[in-house]
Amino acid sequence: MKQFWSPNSINKNKAMVENLQSHGVITSDEVAKAMEAVDRGLFVPDRSVAYVDSPLSIGYNVTISAPHMHAMCLELLEKNLKPGMRVLDVGSGTGYLTACFGVMVGSEGRVIGVEHIPELVASSIKNIEASAAASPLLKQGSLAIHVGDGRQGWGEFAPYDAIHVGAAAPEIPEALIDQLKPGGRLVIPVGNLFQDLQVVDKSSDGSVSIRSETSVRYVPLTSREAQLRGE
Repeated sequence: MKQFWSPNSINKNKAMVENLQSHGVITSDEVAKAMEAVDRGLFVPDRSVAYVDSPLSIGYNVTISAPHMHAMCLELLEKNLKPGMRVLDVGSGTGYLTACFGVMVGSEGRVIGVEHIPELVASSIKNIEASAAASPLLKQGSLAIHVGDGRQGWGEFAPYDAIHVGAAAPEIPEALIDQLKPGGRLVIPVGNLFQDLQVVDKSSDGSVSIRSETSVRYVPLTSREAQLRGE
């Protein structure tokens, strides 16, 4: 995706979303509205490259995914991001996608971000506070970011309608499947050297189906110590 030099960040962000729509990455009006409402420029270290379709380093051997990957995950989860639904975002990073989830499920919903790097949790909260769309959700408590090992999920508000994982697990953590509501959907990259974005659906009887959506490349879902060592 080319860089958009619009007069201000709101116009640049809107142009980014329109470009994703023109390429068929975004087809849902609700996804487009959420990504337009949450300015990506508030969630990256260098705003000059915020709207380029590329992953960006955010420190601590972590990246923020490219806009097209965020859009793809939002599209895959869209039916489980209706107002009032519950969402878990594992590896919430800068808080960007967590904020998008919050906008989609609204004040009656519940969004929990889990990130094991405390400094990223602190900065992501500041990022969300700067977002006109997401800050009210943070203030009222329907959106929250916690320090924790996302591989264990976040049992306090389980089960979840939607679970997103922003790092690649060698295999799907059982705790996340357990915390998925019947009728819910989990989107998670799985693999080591070769990774697939897997879509996990839990039926009303609790049985689980898994399919691969596309090949991807994510940082590993690991311990805080291994993450900081770059393993």
